[in-house]
Amino acid sequence: MKTIIAIHLVMATVYNAVPAQTDSTPLITASNKHIDADNPGKHKWIAVSRDLEKLGFTFGVEVCVENAGAMNGIWTVEDRMNKRFKNKIDFLVDNSIILGKWSNVKITLNKNR
Repeated sequence: MKTIIAIHLVMATVYNAVPAQTDSTPLITASNKHIDADNPGKHKWIAVSRDLEKLGFTFGVEVCVENAGAMNGIWTVEDRMNKRFKNKIDFLVDNSIILGKWSNVKITLNKNR
């Protein structure tokens, strides 16, 4: 049985594993996971703004995403956004996807019991 432990509405965007959108090591996430350069979207990983970490959205947790169209589903937190961002998530996507922005995206943190 799953128990909901956090629900939050956020802004969501997409990002690519490239230096211009990340840092000098674009294929390594903040949680030290290695991104497949040929197929980054296969991972189903998200980056979260640091304020969401305080609410339990930390490395390794699974998050149910709703109201983000084709991005809906279960994603795992494996990256952290720059400190300038607040109340936001970024979907790691293939480099062929360059645009994507959604408002009022519902993210739910579940705990397995």
